[in-house]
Amino acid sequence: MADSLTLANARPTRLVLSSAGSIELVGRSALIGRIQELVRRAAPLDHGVLIVGEPGADVESVAYELHARSRPAAAPFVVVACGEGDAVALDREFFGSPPAQAPADLEPASSGSRIAAARGGTLFLQDAVDLPAALQARLARVARDGEVRIDGEIAATECRLIASAPPSIDGDVRENRFRADLYRRVAQSRIDLPPLRDRLEDVPALAERLLEDLSAAASAAPRSFTSATLALLAAVNWPGNLAELRGVVERVLTETRDEVIQIEHVLPALQLDRATRSFVPAGSLRDARLRFERDYIAAVLQHHGWRMAEAARTLGIQRPNLYRKARQLGIPLARATE
Repeated sequence: MADSLTLANARPTRLVLSSAGSIELVGRSALIGRIQELVRRAAPLDHGVLIVGEPGADVESVAYELHARSRPAAAPFVVVACGEGDAVALDREFFGSPPAQAPADLEPASSGSRIAAARGGTLFLQDAVDLPAALQARLARVARDGEVRIDGEIAATECRLIASAPPSIDGDVRENRFRADLYRRVAQSRIDLPPLRDRLEDVPALAERLLEDLSAAASAAPRSFTSATLALLAAVNWPGNLAELRGVVERVLTETRDEVIQIEHVLPALQLDRATRSFVPAGSLRDARLRFERDYIAAVLQHHGWRMAEAARTLGIQRPNLYRKARQLGIPLARATE
């Protein structure tokens, strides 16, 4: 039975890895803590793992984390984007060339194929649900046999199979769009990544990690967010998950050179991401910012039951400043408490 824990949803995008491991796993929420534990448990078992996720989650870095915890440092980590290319091109990528007729004993492969390249390491099937049916059958056979014929010689595959898929994978298996036997091979452990909207308390740590990684990648000086800016980022729903958060941080790094990143540096990037198809400007940037500040501060106060001290800590300001700001913005404080 699969070692599984269905927490929610997520799916792939490529992010910069640092020596600290998968950025998708950064955080201290209960949800991501359970995922971290699943990764720790699944990694040394050395069997198939299915990573389920929505668009925008960094499933590849989670797959690499599993690989790094179970393989020697020099072991290959081979990624195949299963949704790219037609059936013939994918067959050639996996096996070297599509066979005219598969032999009775084992699937054939060439020494230049991904199957051969992954020996001793990990073969990561990115978006495995996009695999053509015939290729699913060939991979299921290889996973079952554990051997192939490489340039005519029998050879053990000796590779770990990890795959990613969207939350629709269960329906795909039920409707026979994804082979049940291949699913069983890759889902001996299953990790369902929670979407960012379900773990918003992790957003500040994720944003700081992205800022650190992206700054280092650009050989730029270290930078930081104010606590108020981090509180703002933690209030966004992030439908695009980690990829969307990364896009905002990248845009901010491009558009400002300030060492400390303030709310006003982040707002334009968020507005760009939230622009609707029928966007109509309504007032100046100052007016828009005041409207946002009023709505955001009111939301934080409501979240904390109108307890001013707690709301001020979340906003990163002093309590007297919160009183003054609320009065300036016309936020009623009749329900406010200390």
